[in-house]
Amino acid sequence: MNAIKTKIIATIGPCTDTYDVLKKLHKAGMNVARINMSHATHKDAQNVIDLVRQINAEQSADYGPIGLLLDTQGPEIRTGVYQGDIDLKVGDIVNLTIREDLDVETSSIQINYKGLIKSVSKGSRISIDNGLINFRVLAKDNENLTCKVLDGGKLGSKRHVNLPGVRVDLPSITKKDRKDINLAIKNNISFIALSFVRSAQDIHELRAILKKNKSSAKIIAKIENQEGLDNIHEITKATDIVMVARGDLGIETDLADLPNIQRRIMYATAKWGKRSIVATHLLESMIVNPTPTRAEVTDVANAIYEGADAVMLSGETSVGKYPVQCIKMLKKIAAKTENFRTLGYEEFLSDKSDWQNIAIGARDLASRIDADGIVVVTRSGQTADVISSTKPFRMPIYAFTNNLDTFQQLSLVGGMQPHYMKSISNQASTINKIKLILRSKVRSKKSLKFVLIGGVYSASHSDSIQIIST
Repeated sequence: MNAIKTKIIATIGPCTDTYDVLKKLHKAGMNVARINMSHATHKDAQNVIDLVRQINAEQSADYGPIGLLLDTQGPEIRTGVYQGDIDLKVGDIVNLTIREDLDVETSSIQINYKGLIKSVSKGSRISIDNGLINFRVLAKDNENLTCKVLDGGKLGSKRHVNLPGVRVDLPSITKKDRKDINLAIKNNISFIALSFVRSAQDIHELRAILKKNKSSAKIIAKIENQEGLDNIHEITKATDIVMVARGDLGIETDLADLPNIQRRIMYATAKWGKRSIVATHLLESMIVNPTPTRAEVTDVANAIYEGADAVMLSGETSVGKYPVQCIKMLKKIAAKTENFRTLGYEEFLSDKSDWQNIAIGARDLASRIDADGIVVVTRSGQTADVISSTKPFRMPIYAFTNNLDTFQQLSLVGGMQPHYMKSISNQASTINKIKLILRSKVRSKKSLKFVLIGGVYSASHSDSIQIIST
């Protein structure tokens, strides 16, 4: 089989939000479709949701399910709206203002955050447009900051603003986020990403909203600033999935330290047995070029060595010229890289439960008997999670579930090849059906041997390991 362990997330945008292109992305290897609510309207989002559901009905049996991920905008700070671009040159002295009731001149830049003046001090750095334009604060009054341009460029409207090292006094879940989360709940979206997570309390707040609305959506905590990094272990324990959101993280922290920060986060996810995503600038050059740089290929490989469950594309597939080629390139890099062991962070797994120990036992048994794969029978997806946390090496994992929500959510569990079965209640019948599916998936003349982990005496957790042959 050509399946890889690493899952691929593609952000859907103007160049990919059609039936034909989405179908090609899926066939090329896309596992999850991301809807970025910083840019998408509810109409845009609903279009993607409907198209993905249609494609899932047609080809999930062949290529696995496409999970849907709604990414909230979060508490963002942005510049105002201008008639044209503002040309900023290094050394210019400009005025940053929080006032809205004036005709802002070209030397003034409006910022939509009322707490800006209190948040910064003389000498503070302010970054705009993903760190491309930078300022140093020289002086301030009640409504304005006098700043020197450190890195210039053309500044357009509604550009993202970062205040490195500053705790922004904005709610973790904004009014806009709540509307977008309600859209996700209404459409039974599999994953909701919470932007700028600063503490475990942010996760608890979203969890309460989901529980109140009886939603089974998995929560993705996006780590994007120093405060989130400082609380990484508590956040990881509280959430389902962690995203290394390197765009803002590379601005809010020391850019030179970003590779080490990424490893710290990946270590935390491995320790607490949670799923992980590495995102931003993976194949950035492929927005305009048909092939990536050597550094980008190495960057993707390093994320896989660190044990990432998934890698995520942003502009590459939302506005880029080569979205399908990007998916194929990620799949090719993963296929090569997965022939080598991870850095071994999974050895620090702290979960000592019987469930997790059964999973470790299944992994080790499969290795000792040179099995053709591990079979997981799961209702909630938890057995798939504990197996995935052990990182079986060069060992395919086939997950079977009778729960459609779980089937979709397995799209983001590293190593899993998900299969939907209408019923798994009768053990003998289920195993016979699994054998037939495996025989069709793994084409071989010889008898095949698998280690199966599932629940024999319990419907709520796995309690047995078996060796099955086809």
